[in-house]
Amino acid sequence: MELRVAIQGFEASFHEVAARKFFHGTKIKLVFCESFPKLFEVLNNNEADYAMMAIENTLAGSLLQNYNLLRENNFPVVGEILLHIVQNLMALPGTKIEDITEVHSHPIALVQVVPFFKQYPHIKLVESDDTALSAKEIADNKIQGRGGVAGRHAARIFGLELLAESIETHKKNFTRFLVLANNESKDYIPTEMNKASLCFSLPHEEGSLASILAILSFYKINLTKIQSMPILGQEFEYFFYIDVTYPIYEKYKQAIEAIKPLTHNFHLLGEYKRAEKIES
Repeated sequence: MELRVAIQGFEASFHEVAARKFFHGTKIKLVFCESFPKLFEVLNNNEADYAMMAIENTLAGSLLQNYNLLRENNFPVVGEILLHIVQNLMALPGTKIEDITEVHSHPIALVQVVPFFKQYPHIKLVESDDTALSAKEIADNKIQGRGGVAGRHAARIFGLELLAESIETHKKNFTRFLVLANNESKDYIPTEMNKASLCFSLPHEEGSLASILAILSFYKINLTKIQSMPILGQEFEYFFYIDVTYPIYEKYKQAIEAIKPLTHNFHLLGEYKRAEKIES
């Protein structure tokens, strides 16, 4: 059976690599989306069974808009993948760095490589919709004097030459992707669940967040991520997005039941297996 997997980006993007790594051994058909809102539109229209969505990067931080999209659209998180991101400078074969006047790539990718380009002040960095699409445009249109920043897979697919490899500032550069399921999809059911993503708001009173953290600590629940987002129209009030891991599922469920009465707008975004780091 072929699964339809929506990704933000296009052929040879890091989202594609993440999707193929996660669903390794399963036949998949990729549904390309030019933006994250479009990705959720595809799920809502039942045009995909699953979606792969970046949520944070170790260098660029959290993709804040995606937290709101996750809460507003209510598609369950059923998995995650931590992909080692290696950024490379590529151009048409025979090009030298001295020949390049512009380098195009996704803004998140450019954030990861700014220090490298400080040694080439003649090169202008230009934001684009996608890493791999930037490479494809160079290849398709035979654009001289332009470089792209993308993964090695894009260079192989589009026949470009690597001018500089692993140009990201920090070599321990990982992007965390979430796997979202269409509510109609029953093909992939998480097993060995030991991680969960939650969202809630809290009363605007002293100690409200501290009470939640104390309960999690009591039940031996490990808080691995906390992200706050302002609630539109409510001054200085926030949604809290948290990720937790747990060794015993029953203890985790007890903790959830204990914190629910202390929260407002509680959402269980998903339960799934914690990912190991993998190479792209």
